[in-house]
Amino acid sequence: MSYCYEYPRPAISVDIVVVRRMADGLEVVLIRRDRPPFEGCWALPGGFMDIDETVEAAAARELREETGLIAPKLKLIGPFSAVDRDPRGRVVSIAFVTVIDPLQVPRAGDDAAEVQWFKVGELPPLAFDHDRILEAGLEVSRSIFGD
Repeated sequence: MSYCYEYPRPAISVDIVVVRRMADGLEVVLIRRDRPPFEGCWALPGGFMDIDETVEAAAARELREETGLIAPKLKLIGPFSAVDRDPRGRVVSIAFVTVIDPLQVPRAGDDAAEVQWFKVGELPPLAFDHDRILEAGLEVSRSIFGD
């Protein structure tokens, strides 16, 4: 399939806020990036959508590839489209949140050097605009948990 456009096209990525409820509060999964940009920094699991998949399929795939986690359900947070959100170029991210069984154990894979649970309120600095995405995802997850 060939395309010819007279205007620039952004890339589409997905980011996933993974939440679990523990006795002492909510925790989120972060990955330590293994590649530039932001190599060595903490980020939400995610990545680029393939040309032949939906954003939902891309989110499930990226989550599985980077953390080994399976999302029972992905809830849309929304688009994040700041012009300068990614130093590689024009990238629009579609973000999702999922609540998983607290017994699922993440494992680093693909371009994640490390994966770890972090308590909400004790988070490291995040790559890209992931602090904004995380905040929006936690707001959606609070509606799920009712607090």
